[in-house]
Amino acid sequence: MTAHAGPDVGTHDGTHDGAQEGGAGEPGAPVVFAEGPRGVPLLGNLPAFGKDPLAFFEQLRNRGDFVRWRFGRSRALFIAHPDNIGELLTEIERTFDQPDLGIAFRTLLGNGVVVAKGADWRRKRSLVQPSVRPKQVRSYAATMAECAVDLADRWTDGQRIDIKGEMAALTRLIAVRTIFGVDTAADAESIGRAMDIAQKEIGAEFSGIGALLPDWVPTRGRARIKRATAVIDAEVSRIVSRHRDGDTERPDLLSRLLAARDETGARLSDREIRDETVTLYIGGHETTSSTLVWAWHLLSRNPRVRDALTGELDRVLTDREPGYDDYASLTYTQAVMKETLRLYPTIWLLTGLAKEGATIGGTPVPAGTRVWSSQWATHRDPRWYGDPEAFRPERWLTGSPGSGDGDASGEETERIPEYAWFPFGGGPRVCLGTRFALVEAVLVLAVLARRFHLDVTADGIRPVPSLTLQPDRDVLATVHARG
Repeated sequence: MTAHAGPDVGTHDGTHDGAQEGGAGEPGAPVVFAEGPRGVPLLGNLPAFGKDPLAFFEQLRNRGDFVRWRFGRSRALFIAHPDNIGELLTEIERTFDQPDLGIAFRTLLGNGVVVAKGADWRRKRSLVQPSVRPKQVRSYAATMAECAVDLADRWTDGQRIDIKGEMAALTRLIAVRTIFGVDTAADAESIGRAMDIAQKEIGAEFSGIGALLPDWVPTRGRARIKRATAVIDAEVSRIVSRHRDGDTERPDLLSRLLAARDETGARLSDREIRDETVTLYIGGHETTSSTLVWAWHLLSRNPRVRDALTGELDRVLTDREPGYDDYASLTYTQAVMKETLRLYPTIWLLTGLAKEGATIGGTPVPAGTRVWSSQWATHRDPRWYGDPEAFRPERWLTGSPGSGDGDASGEETERIPEYAWFPFGGGPRVCLGTRFALVEAVLVLAVLARRFHLDVTADGIRPVPSLTLQPDRDVLATVHARG
């Protein structure tokens, strides 16, 4: 590295000792920076990052809490300590900027609330946030449960299914009903197919040579994203027109966005409506779908956890289907989803761009430095989680991280620092759909797990980091009716 954000140190030997000597845990101590793996000319560490981003970030984490590396020719800083991740997330919009994530990302998301900056971001957030507050999520919960019940009614004992396809179809249908207010599976499938293509290509572009190419360079992947986005745009435009031509009030998210006004009384433009609905769709479908697949995968391999889950469902729900009011009582079901998101975080990295005056751990970070953090790497750090590879929902039974209270068995739970778990980000730009996604995942799992066990038979499933963290192939399972 040629541009330094702190004093020079040697490469770490795979432990955290160097970072801890002057790390985030000791306020006022000088930050110790480690050097990342040696890169190659022009590309830096991009080849290693592109080959296996998850392993690459774990490798950086094992070198220290502050590691310098190269994303192409650009200087980059990886941070692993929760305290510093919290600094990055809470300082976005102040001393760190939302970076440009590339032409592929912008083609799909436009300039929605995830991408927008400054005053434009604050305006859009104020317009979108009311549509996903708990009161509104309550109104969507019945649709979530109803769609899950319809799927459960179609499953039969001994049936072989592709759980990845089943969860994708289910969450697509929930998304188009709650976001767009349309009812047909055809609407869901058309948008869903195009979205699947776009997110796959975004992942390939972001971790490959396309990340370094100027926007004007044509590639096959970029062409596929454009075609998929054109399908999405046409579908959203058709649905928006149908809403505007209607004479009745609808309870869906799109209708609330169409009615929203900013402080000047201005509405969202047609392009802004398109960008926000696509953003909400990804948050409401992609994240929940993959999380549910990973949950079934983990439950199948952990009978003790599966029995504890169904025990809670039998106790809380008896012989009825769940609703929004049951969410707070399904504490173990919530813990299963939180632990799934720890091991397989749908959003697997976050990044910010340092402005003038930016600091991390009290040490200046040169303007223009790209600062990276990875949920995958931090969520599996043995400093914060005992036996970090184990699927243990009991970590979360007492509520908020860091409580250190006893769990239901009387054992003391782990003291998990804030920002050691951040699957939805944090700070002012925390994902607006967090509540929506968690309620949806818990209710869907409750409906299906109350009736069935799934034995997942696909071995060696690998996570693929694209726009979201997805299984690398179909996930086959056998349905077993309970009782």
